Amino acid sequence: MDVPAAASGAVLANMSDVAQTDFIYCCGAITELLRCGPKHLNSEHKLLVLIIPGNPGVVGFYRTFLLTLWSVFGHHHPVWAVSHAGHCVPPASMDMVQDASSTGARDVFGLDGQIDHKLAFLKKNVPKDTKLVLVGHSIGCYIILEILKRDPSLQVVKAVMLFPTIERMALTPQGKAMTPLLCHLRYMTYLPIFLLSLLPEVLKRSLVNLVLGGLRCRDQSIVQATVGLLSGDCAANAVYMGGQEMRKVLERENLTIEKNLEKLLFYYGATDPWCPVQYYQEMKADFPAGDFRLCERGFRHAFVLDAGRQVAEMVAGWMKADVRT
Repeated sequence: MDVPAAASGAVLANMSDVAQTDFIYCCGAITELLRCGPKHLNSEHKLLVLIIPGNPGVVGFYRTFLLTLWSVFGHHHPVWAVSHAGHCVPPASMDMVQDASSTGARDVFGLDGQIDHKLAFLKKNVPKDTKLVLVGHSIGCYIILEILKRDPSLQVVKAVMLFPTIERMALTPQGKAMTPLLCHLRYMTYLPIFLLSLLPEVLKRSLVNLVLGGLRCRDQSIVQATVGLLSGDCAANAVYMGGQEMRKVLERENLTIEKNLEKLLFYYGATDPWCPVQYYQEMKADFPAGDFRLCERGFRHAFVLDAGRQVAEMVAGWMKADVRT
């Protein structure tokens, strides 16, 4: 399943216009769907590969990752990435929410609301008999475990968990640093977010290029995604969700993992500040029959910044028995 780097790069260049973007309302909140393949599934589509992002849940960050999966699988199966509710800039014809009072009551931008959001998205857009391969990143892995727990009727044949933040987030090195900001000083972050949102697009782009300039192999597709994140509301919703992650992602969901162990694959970072190697070692000890892997290639937690293609090729190799082409 491996694809040479040069060949893969050429394929991605030719496929750059294949990924389509759709904006929909789900649970009353703006949602971005990035997809290769049809928007509407029917009986011909036996399997869907669905990417559930980390936080921020901006699907533009996963464009190269998605395109690579679509290419390696020979364009046989739809590959989608669904944003978190409110983690995208609405088009001019749409607002962030359909009904502010209804959306607020459901707390759709909170962590539990985002889980309900994914369940509602699947119910509305994916036929019941469609088999699912779920690919989660970071908090997306926690959301996948909750999906499996809350709706065991879903036809999930494989769930790949990349750099999983599924337990004790506030106790991790990065969690200890971010918890005060996300939980206790959250409103203080809104002022710089608001000020950044006022900058002209050209200045936002220049600022993003400056901040990301240190990445040697930067993925160019992440620039526009980051610019969109600086719109204001998107970043504020990501901060709000992040604060809830620190408070709610506590003990590991062992029962759900045990019930679904055969279909789960966990990939841990060797130097991941959001998920220490200790968590990987404890998982292996608690579930000796499970598929737990430790990164040997130096990928960072935010792999989409510079290694989306490489990680996708690796993931595709793992899934080849489940996604037959």
